[in-house]
Amino acid sequence: MGMLIFAATPMGNAGDASQRLLDAIAHSDLIAAEDTRKFRNLASRLGVEFSGRVISNFEGNELGRVDQILDSVRNGEQVLVVTDAGMPNVSDPGYRLASAAIEANLPISVLPGPSAILTALVLSGLPSDRFCFEGFLPRKSGERNSALTALAAQPRTMIFFEAPHRLEQSLADMEHVLGGDRRAAICREMTKTYEEVIRGSLSELAQWARGEVRGEITLVVAGASDEEIRSNSGLGDMDSVVAKVQELTRGGMSLKDASAHVAALAGMSKREVYQASLEQREQAKNSGSPRK
Repeated sequence: MGMLIFAATPMGNAGDASQRLLDAIAHSDLIAAEDTRKFRNLASRLGVEFSGRVISNFEGNELGRVDQILDSVRNGEQVLVVTDAGMPNVSDPGYRLASAAIEANLPISVLPGPSAILTALVLSGLPSDRFCFEGFLPRKSGERNSALTALAAQPRTMIFFEAPHRLEQSLADMEHVLGGDRRAAICREMTKTYEEVIRGSLSELAQWARGEVRGEITLVVAGASDEEIRSNSGLGDMDSVVAKVQELTRGGMSLKDASAHVAALAGMSKREVYQASLEQREQAKNSGSPRK
């Protein structure tokens, strides 16, 4: 049995390549690259020679390559999967192949390395204890606004990829949906010669992005505050919170679980929400009203 290897490649600075990546390039029997010309250029910059066969594996032909690649692994070959920059499978080809290999019970391995997501998260200076990656936002403004509305109450720091020619409009939509005061950072051309990080409010970043922007862009946006979460959930006071708990208990959830769930949404104390809900239940019971 061979091995299927997913390897991270430098985002720009060739010095970020690991020794394990160099060894994998030199010794793999088959190399599936997102862009074969860019891969050959990378190997040249890294000063590594390879004798393995090189095939393309990009979004348009990824599905059609799965059987070919998995057969190579079954035949005992080491297959290396790389994209133009960063980790395969993260907004790049790789997911279908990894999923199929696991389903077929074939061995896979990952060579860690450069990641635009983690690099931007650290550079942003925003909270990193909890974060989520949202990939690329929809291209059309209406769909983009819908996606942002669904994230308006997200408490975790959010990371997005964006094309430079769509950055201005995406930031304008973020300002409109998430609020101009929300903290964010634009990370541009990370690890490259002209690396730049612009930090500020969404309003300030939207202003900065007007006009022509070039380079690879990663956006990092702060999560919603407790006040924003309550506002977006419609749970601004205890009466609305208790009403939501009642709704959940009527659906079969226990009072304790419903109180904990709604308290988390509202950013309130579980104990206070449970006590208020319990008192409301007792009042309804004592008044002769049907039990909620």
